[in-house]
Amino acid sequence: MKATAEPITPDRGITAHGLRKSYGEKSVLEGVSLHIPEGTIFALLGPNGAGKTTTVQILSTLISADGGQARVAGHDLDQEPDEIRAAIGVTGQFAAVDELLTAEENILLMAELSHLDRSVGKERAARLLRRFDLTDDADKLVSTFSGGMRRKLDLAMTLVAEPSVIFLDEPTTGLDPRSRRTMWELIRNLVADGVTIFLTTQYLEEADQLADRIAVLDHGKLVAEGTAEDLKNRIPGGHISLRFSDESGLESAAGLLGSVGRNTEELTLQVPSDGGIPTLRAVLDVLDDAGVQVETLTVHSPDLDDVFLALTGQADAQKENVR
Repeated sequence: MKATAEPITPDRGITAHGLRKSYGEKSVLEGVSLHIPEGTIFALLGPNGAGKTTTVQILSTLISADGGQARVAGHDLDQEPDEIRAAIGVTGQFAAVDELLTAEENILLMAELSHLDRSVGKERAARLLRRFDLTDDADKLVSTFSGGMRRKLDLAMTLVAEPSVIFLDEPTTGLDPRSRRTMWELIRNLVADGVTIFLTTQYLEEADQLADRIAVLDHGKLVAEGTAEDLKNRIPGGHISLRFSDESGLESAAGLLGSVGRNTEELTLQVPSDGGIPTLRAVLDVLDDAGVQVETLTVHSPDLDDVFLALTGQADAQKENVR
């Protein structure tokens, strides 16, 4: 008896191949390819004008690409745009809420626009108000809301139609640190429910905290993609900083460790490092065997700020500005 082949389940995340977009002679996207598995958070980073918003607009069917192919939530971008629109939610940089309505009325309006039955809309509004801790504010005009409350309501409205893919374009812009962390927790909970998140952000810490994978876009091209740790490991500049109590210890350590950075005034050495424990252990063993005492030690590893500056060429630009 022959084994029956398992049915192939289409990927319900986001897949794009060779997306291109130009405005006149200005090329905005040049062959962008992405694969974002279902139920993950993907962050797209890049300087202003890199093409982030254009990418989101294409994948959310707001504008058409000049070339390339894509599937979103299991549907073909060119052939099934209506099905994609029904499966996605989009939250822009600024909260799209009606200040003349209450929080509940905003959500009910979105339910009506989504053609939900009135009873279903009421039930869903109540559930979303509870989920976003807005129940006590349900009957208040949105004009009285803080920025954080508006962003929460905006995201709640995006969830009315229960989208499987959500595009978040700089969702925490302008929020204070407490509100930003509250929003991060809400986003994590969405992914735990199986939602796919496409995130653009100017806050590199946000991408580091949230994203399963990160891509860096510069001048319309993807210049790097991977986990946060993958990207950090690609950037040189990691080092071990050693501080000594006197110049004698500094000189002895410098002679033992070879090519290192030296700051005689501060009595410190910078030893190049990949950030790994074996490298740290090797440095300490050399000093310990020679009886050289270290007063303090710190380890510096490249962060996403370093990655961003290096991969988008802005580090070189900064150096030029200093000259």
